[in-house]
Amino acid sequence: MSAFEEQHPASPLAHARKNTWDVMGEEEKHQAMLFSEEYKNFINVAKTERAVLAVARELLEQAGFTPLEDTAVLKPGDRVFTINRRKALIAAVIGKKPLELGLNIIGAHTDSPRLDLKPRPLFEEGGMALLKTHYYGGIKKYHWLSVPLALHGVVVKSDGATIPVLIGENPGDPVFAVSDLLPHLAKDQMDKKMADAVSGEKLNILAGSVPSGGKEAKERFKTAVLEYLYRLYGIIEEDLISSELELVPAWPARDIGFDRSFIGGYGQDDRACVYTSLQAAVRTTVPEQTALLILADKEEIGSSGNTGMEGAFFANAVAEIISRCVPAYNDLILRRALANSRALSADVNAGYDPNYDDVFEKMNTARLGEGLVVTKYTGSKGKYGANDAHAEAVAYIRQIFNRHGVIWQTGEIGKVDQGGGGTIAHIMATYGMDVIDCGVALLGMHSPFEVASKADIYMAYKGYKVFFAG
Repeated sequence: MSAFEEQHPASPLAHARKNTWDVMGEEEKHQAMLFSEEYKNFINVAKTERAVLAVARELLEQAGFTPLEDTAVLKPGDRVFTINRRKALIAAVIGKKPLELGLNIIGAHTDSPRLDLKPRPLFEEGGMALLKTHYYGGIKKYHWLSVPLALHGVVVKSDGATIPVLIGENPGDPVFAVSDLLPHLAKDQMDKKMADAVSGEKLNILAGSVPSGGKEAKERFKTAVLEYLYRLYGIIEEDLISSELELVPAWPARDIGFDRSFIGGYGQDDRACVYTSLQAAVRTTVPEQTALLILADKEEIGSSGNTGMEGAFFANAVAEIISRCVPAYNDLILRRALANSRALSADVNAGYDPNYDDVFEKMNTARLGEGLVVTKYTGSKGKYGANDAHAEAVAYIRQIFNRHGVIWQTGEIGKVDQGGGGTIAHIMATYGMDVIDCGVALLGMHSPFEVASKADIYMAYKGYKVFFAG
């Protein structure tokens, strides 16, 4: 043993994980618990992209943000937002420094895995009316059997009228379900691999069984459902072709554990990061560099489409902001502003689960309760599809988090050859900015009931807030 080791048995040269509950004082623990109650209320209401945007807009307007389109000139301290097709949003607090020097950007995503109704969903079989679905995002299909589901979304009629639909969330509402096969008859099913035990085309929703008309009438179970939809919403079957109807778990978020230290609920990927970054944005005053929040859609299916991060919405919105901040806008200013920016891809990561410890590399896996997760790279196997943040970018995040008492940890998505996943980080990096993934660890990611630590959620808010402040 060296003289240094004799004098310092717990070497300050070593890096050790910190349990957030050990580090927080009683007041901060209290604040974390209060913050988590607000967060639970959010994920109970915001179960779809459109619902996320509705709540986000309300919070922003309450905090003094105004529509970008209504603002001709922007100055430091101004707060604006713009919304893309009710599914994606950008909000900004204008900073003191010229935008050409870069922005501090946080990007989260509004969508979560679910079951979508097909354009022609309604059919009848065996004396029952059912609805066909197409699952959205990466799911384990068997998770969605025998689960109470709520129907959320909109139907746009041929005259352009938009009809909101919400069934299954209010007390007394009916819910929907995909039936499972009884174990007594499931020999063949149980002999299959888990991935093959349920096919996507079998995720059909029970929708009714009371017939309409006489016994000789055709499709009387389907007709009964169509009559119900017409009475309640004034829609006909053709209107379902121009609808977005999503089935999500009908249960509310709940505290987990004797000590209530965990939150269980649907859609915490990525609404844990949406809510915390949104709260960080509304509590940002006049930053040095402009603080910009992105809430993007379609991350779970590759960030495609005009509401996803691959679309033009982000760059167009930043261009609009710059045009209101400088007297003579040009494309070079936009390019410089984006290339000089720093960004956090605010997305969740896999938390270590003792029940499945064989898929985790314990030294480099995030753990619930040990703070905000900084992820240098995602991707799969040989970092395929990853952003892989530069060392300087990681050092900057370490510096500001340590300076402001943000408890953080590093994390990967399991063992190298086990699998992997991606975020919007690599898309943001195409603009030249430095990007690093930074979010909350979850158990059961992409399941209908994901689990997060209240301490980690609070540290995410705290970390995003100091990042916006610069």
